[in-house]
Amino acid sequence: MNCHYCDREAAYAAEKEGIRVGLCENHFRERLEELAESDDLAALREKIDIDRTE
Repeated sequence: MNCHYCDREAAYAAEKEGIRVGLCENHFRERLEELAESDDLAALREKIDIDRTE
């Protein structure tokens, strides 16, 4: 699978409702940085309860 943004090999892939999207290492990091700078990361943490210590 290739990256959604460029022709490099995808290092990461996500799937939702049967649609798969791949990201190379560079684009994955860029998207992660964008997410970290937005309020969406806090909402995602709440949704998946990432801080849970069971």
